[in-house]
Amino acid sequence: MDHSAHTHQAAPSTEPVNPHNHHAREHEGHNHEGMIADYRRRFWFVLIATVPILALAPMIQNWLGLQDSLRFSGDRVVLAALSSLVFFVGGWPFLKGFWQEITGRGIGMMTLISVAIITAYAYSVGMVAIGSDETFFWELATLIAVMLLGHWIEMKSVLGAGRSLEKLASLMPDEAHLLAEDGSVTDVSVSTLRGGEQLLIKPGEKVPADGIIVRGESSLNESMLTGESKPIFKSIDAQVIGGSINGEGSLTIRVDKTGDETFLSSVIKLVKEAQASKSRTQDLANSAAKWLTFIALGGGVSTFLFWTFFTGQGFGFAMARTVTVMVIACPHALGLAVPLVVARSTAIAASNGLLIRDRTAFEEARNIDAIIFDKTGTLTRGEFGITDTLIFDNSISGADVVAYAASIEAHSEHPIAQGIVRDSKQSWPVEKFRAIPGKGASGLVEGRDVKVVSPGYLRDHGIGMEDPRFEELSRQGKTVVFVLIDDDLAGAIALADIIREESPGAIRHLREIGIRCIMLTGDNRQVAEWVGKELGLDEVIAEVLPEEKAAKVREVQSRGLIVAMTGDGVNDAPALAQSNVGIAIGAGTDVAIETADIILVRSSPADVVAIIELARATYRKMMQNLAWATGYNTFAIPAAAGLFFPWGVVLTPALGAVFMSASTVICAVNAQLLKLNRHPASK
Repeated sequence: MDHSAHTHQAAPSTEPVNPHNHHAREHEGHNHEGMIADYRRRFWFVLIATVPILALAPMIQNWLGLQDSLRFSGDRVVLAALSSLVFFVGGWPFLKGFWQEITGRGIGMMTLISVAIITAYAYSVGMVAIGSDETFFWELATLIAVMLLGHWIEMKSVLGAGRSLEKLASLMPDEAHLLAEDGSVTDVSVSTLRGGEQLLIKPGEKVPADGIIVRGESSLNESMLTGESKPIFKSIDAQVIGGSINGEGSLTIRVDKTGDETFLSSVIKLVKEAQASKSRTQDLANSAAKWLTFIALGGGVSTFLFWTFFTGQGFGFAMARTVTVMVIACPHALGLAVPLVVARSTAIAASNGLLIRDRTAFEEARNIDAIIFDKTGTLTRGEFGITDTLIFDNSISGADVVAYAASIEAHSEHPIAQGIVRDSKQSWPVEKFRAIPGKGASGLVEGRDVKVVSPGYLRDHGIGMEDPRFEELSRQGKTVVFVLIDDDLAGAIALADIIREESPGAIRHLREIGIRCIMLTGDNRQVAEWVGKELGLDEVIAEVLPEEKAAKVREVQSRGLIVAMTGDGVNDAPALAQSNVGIAIGAGTDVAIETADIILVRSSPADVVAIIELARATYRKMMQNLAWATGYNTFAIPAAAGLFFPWGVVLTPALGAVFMSASTVICAVNAQLLKLNRHPASK
């Protein structure tokens, strides 16, 4: 797919996603609960009315041998009256949908059902008028009952597919504890927050808004928002997400975002847009459903003509077969085969921290041949950490070398210094600290003169360093600092941009499923090659200027590969736009996120694996539903037309309705079975 041809931010579709207008209206935001209740009420009314209709039906009476005991003067009029109630009360949703399809110039499922029940009802009333017992009233009543039951079950399935949005919306509490300047606490409505307020979050409470911690520390459960199962420890200056659950500590936060600006609101908006956006597979389903509608109408007419003029079965038999064909061939399952899977997959993605902004790109993700990763902040943490410790004095341990260095570096804000401090398990007080301009720092630690210096300091002071281990670390592009204790060389510490824990497993799994893994970075080649070797990447492209990244993506695409790009920075935005599928990690810049098709909330490379596997699983479910929705008609339509009549197999309209409804329910249940099975390496 040419990425330039698709829009990154999918606008909500204004077109129906189904071939029948009633579902286009029902499934695009109307009250599903109200519709379920309406179908339920109509079904029970029709079911109760069907009992006396069955008792008064001449065919049923003859089958049971009760014609003498159940017949009375005017019973046909009573039968017609009860059937009229069933037709107008129970059949109203279908008749209404039929009118909407006709006025909207779209023939679909409601047209077929309505033509079937109108034909059966009109024919039966006409038979009563001329005094004939050859009516379809009991078939009509059972058909409408089954259709209402099928729609009731279907709507419950549709509602279940959309429950995740309701769950997300319910995460946000209604009230917040507002802290005043004098320290007093007042409960206020969350809707009144405008930003800048300080809120108290008690242990076990939900965070009422996005904000920054200004006091306290605690572990927060963000699993419903990001898919991260483990609580995340946070302290002062850390960001908190509205809707997350506070753990054991008490927190004071400063409100940062409210209303539509919150993370949760953004997620809900993206889910709604993704569910409404166009699906290529849906186009296929719509086309198939349209042709199936015409086949059903044509088949119904052909069936009627055949049984009327070429056999001796009679007009009533021909009418029954015609009605059955039109009912059983309704493209209901086809119309829902894809939308139900779309709703389910989008909801699963959102609950796992995978936000889909463009469904076309998401569907394309299953075909990805190569993934290009940015290095810093994507495959790596974007912060320095200790990778190696060298010991030159056997009287001192590696941990002590790091502790001595951390004690000195605690007084520096340099990223290298902070990396040592962060990775050290202990440190000691420092006396007489002084900086060595451009070369390091020194001080007294535990009564000993400690210096943490660069290789340049060693050269300036004639301290030889020919250890092959140092040479190897230098070739890898790592930063090496030396620790001198009482002017003796005690050890060395190598630092590099730390590789994320999830990166090796993610790369390994991507390669296992046949995807080429490439790193694209502006870093020097030595560092890039070291990261590439550690991760087992297929290709490393280093020392690339920001403005050259998009061209490098085009170059990879020119090999005939479908390419995904994963990045987090402003300089990644053009490359994200150029790729077939742009994936931004959530911790990245707004520019990168706005340019991407898919956003990974947790900033984990493992989620790249998850989005690809979800895309593949979603496609499989779509194909399964489409195969079932179209395939069953291969048998059902001929059976409904009476093909197996010579062998005594005849489908009634009611039984046809059962088969049609069952096929729809099967598609709905199959959609609900869609799951995201994370690979162990992706956790």
